[in-house]
This record gives sequence, structure tokens and C-alpha cells, in this order.
Amino acid sequence: MRRLVLLLTLSAASLAQADDASLGRDIYKDFCASCHGRDLVSTGLAFDLRKFPQNDVARFQKSVLDGTAKGMPPWKSQLSEQDVKALWDYVKSGG
Repeated sequence: MRRLVLLLTLSAASLAQADDASLGRDIYKDFCASCHGRDLVSTGLAFDLRKFPQNDVARFQKSVLDGTAKGMPPWKSQLSEQDVKALWDYVKSGG
């Protein structure tokens, strides 16, 4: 019984992350794809997000919300922290 509960909990968590990645894909299309490329495939105009370190969520959040010195605009007036989390889930998924 414990094993079943654990499996159901893990399945629910996996589905929630999949939903966040799906939402992140939609946000990415609206805000990021024009520079970072369709489906995370860089056109060379901006950083290839498929190469972003998977263990550096803090840097990702800061870059998205505050922008970067290399020309990325800040999005904190247009994206919530939940939006950025969903974006991160999408980036981690690899597109």
C-alpha cells in the first residue's frame, strides 16, 4: 500500500512538472522564441538555452527577470515568478 501511495505521489508530481513545462513552452513562444529560436534551437542571435546549466536556476531567474549585459531585456514587469518557473521547466525539458 505504501508503495502505491508513493507511486501515485510521484506520478502526480511528474504530471505537474509536465504541465509546467507545457505552460513554459507557451510562455517561451510568446517572449523568448524570437531571439532564442523556435523550440529552444538557437538561430545564433542569442544564447542557446539548451546549453544552460541545469543546476543554475538562480542564474536563469535573474537573467530572465533582470536582463543581461549582453542585450537581453528584463522581463520582470511582464512575467511572474511562476511564469519564470514554468519557463525553467520548459528549458530543462530540452524543448
